[in-house]
Amino acid sequence: MVKKPCIYVEEIDSPIGMLTIACHHDGLCSIEFGSLQEAAVPLQSWAKKHMMHNELKKDQDYTGEAARQLTEYFNGERQTFDLPLCLKGTPFQIKVWRALREIGYGETKSYKDIAQAIGNPKAVRAVGSANNSNPLPIVIPCHRVIGSSGSLVGYGGGLDKKVTLLDHEKMIMKS
Repeated sequence: MVKKPCIYVEEIDSPIGMLTIACHHDGLCSIEFGSLQEAAVPLQSWAKKHMMHNELKKDQDYTGEAARQLTEYFNGERQTFDLPLCLKGTPFQIKVWRALREIGYGETKSYKDIAQAIGNPKAVRAVGSANNSNPLPIVIPCHRVIGSSGSLVGYGGGLDKKVTLLDHEKMIMKS
């Protein structure tokens, strides 16, 4: 009998509220803000679009390492993530997401900086759109992207979460 593919999920509590992490056998594929109950519909929609199936199953054998590393991040014990990622997006989005991973812990970059880093300096708005589509906030640190004036602009989890994440990193860097 062939095993039906599914997305493995786990909820973790964090200083910015509940997070639901989703993994596939290829790696971490999504982090949603909110409980599994709140995240189930968007996760199932994402999974159906990108993975051609939408069954969600709790299984810490798949999600445990991601949960551990996120907990370490929030405890100030981890500044980078060493996880296999299952990224699903356009080639442009994936290029942007890889550039976001190069932003150092406690640092910020503007959308313009990211556009220049990927070799497409006029693609500032497209970079913003790719940033907004990031399926792995925190691990792919889109919270570290700010406006060119230094202003805090949009964040999928809300600006309050962005501020909390940036303040957390600054505090850890000072200690």
